[in-house]
Amino acid sequence: MQFFCPCVSFSDELIAMRQLPPLAALRAFEAIARTGSVTRAAEELCRSHGAISRHLRLLQEHAGAALFEKEGTGLRLTEAGAAFHASVRTAFDQLEAAYAQLARDAQAPGLHVACSATFAMRWLVPQLAVFYRSHPHIRIRLSMTSAREMRHEGADLIIAWDLSTYAEADRRRAIELAPVHFGAVCTPAYARRRPANRARIAHEYTASAWNQWEALTGQPVALGETLAFPHTHLCIEAALSGLGVALVEQRLIARELKEGLLVAPHGFVPFEGGLRAVPAAGRALPAQAGVFIEWMRGALAAVPA
Repeated sequence: MQFFCPCVSFSDELIAMRQLPPLAALRAFEAIARTGSVTRAAEELCRSHGAISRHLRLLQEHAGAALFEKEGTGLRLTEAGAAFHASVRTAFDQLEAAYAQLARDAQAPGLHVACSATFAMRWLVPQLAVFYRSHPHIRIRLSMTSAREMRHEGADLIIAWDLSTYAEADRRRAIELAPVHFGAVCTPAYARRRPANRARIAHEYTASAWNQWEALTGQPVALGETLAFPHTHLCIEAALSGLGVALVEQRLIARELKEGLLVAPHGFVPFEGGLRAVPAAGRALPAQAGVFIEWMRGALAAVPA
């Protein structure tokens, strides 16, 4: 039995066909290599033991190399088989991921958005119900990223306010969404302390925020020790616990301000740049990205600064 079809050339310009073994043989080989058993591979693929064995035998005969050797009652990959399996496994993983993405895209147009966990939990996710009511056929896929390493991870858009660590090309592509307003916030009881006795709660990866605040306001509101945390939501929790004064964007603590859990004795001031959406490089934005961006602009503007 021949596994490969010879390419018939009608001219020098005819492109050769791919020289690939049948997918059924590759599936049998991959399943045996992964499970270590013809029996288990047959059960997984819903084929008979004999059918899987024949696929394997024909593949080995055509390749001219033994892919497995006996080990007790099971099989073990040979050196050649292990090398081949590494390539087959990678190809199958990529094919599986691509097919899953194809199925997701076919079910509903989607947009992949990356943002900080704090922004997602405290603003974006609670607002998505409103977005879905207006745009029920668009689904948003969220990825969490951080100020330490803002990265696309395949996302169509990254939502961020501090682009100081981004490449110049990324900053030029950034799409403005809304101004950001930061305030030094703490509990009402903590606000009664003198600045010299207040601890400063800082974000480990956006330390320049406090420098911007003091340059804009001239208010040294916390001159005591500095407590640093790697995520904004931890800074907020530290402030709520009475550990110090945190510098936070107003939208992220709207509920705490309304309920009086946190106060901003010196108010909120706009920071340079504002909240922006950074498109992924090297590919066109999906059509639904424009819809999402315009919705975000309107929703962000609805929160008075």
